[in-house]
Amino acid sequence: MKIGYARKSTSQQDEALQVDELNKMGCEEIYSDQVSRSGTKRKLRGTPELDNCLKALRDGDTLIVWSLDRLGGSLSEILGLLDNLKSRGITFIAIKDKIDTSDPLLGEVYTHLMAIFSNFERNRIIERTHAGLAAARARGRVGGRKKSLDEQSIKEIKILLNDPSMTVKSIAERYKVSRQTIYRYIAS
Repeated sequence: MKIGYARKSTSQQDEALQVDELNKMGCEEIYSDQVSRSGTKRKLRGTPELDNCLKALRDGDTLIVWSLDRLGGSLSEILGLLDNLKSRGITFIAIKDKIDTSDPLLGEVYTHLMAIFSNFERNRIIERTHAGLAAARARGRVGGRKKSLDEQSIKEIKILLNDPSMTVKSIAERYKVSRQTIYRYIAS
């Protein structure tokens, strides 16, 4: 039996391409997750459909994914999954990466190399992001949103709050911020 697995990282992404390619490969069942490749959210939510997919696979079946990076978040996770599939007699195919483990030697070597390169690229992206943030900080730029209120506005708000005729709602409207913003600034 051919079983497909598709994964998208965000709700804005569309998995139609993956599903179309899996259907072209003759997948009889397709499991799909929306979860990031790695990080806290993945650790908290897990990959329930990948888990279901792995449970459905039997000796002699084939797991097909669009790309190797759709399978796992890290090199060790991908290699662990591939070792698990191999030990259970399950063939693995990654369409885009042209990986097919039905050729035992070639499939295994190529799969491990692609997993290593995939992990290397992910680490390079993280490294470049951190370097860019550090360079921006060195120039005095800080990431994140600009503050809603400057120091002068905060002082004025604190004075206005002492006036019994003023409500937090009216002050928030005057400064074009939410009531929660007012509460957050006066608490600090």
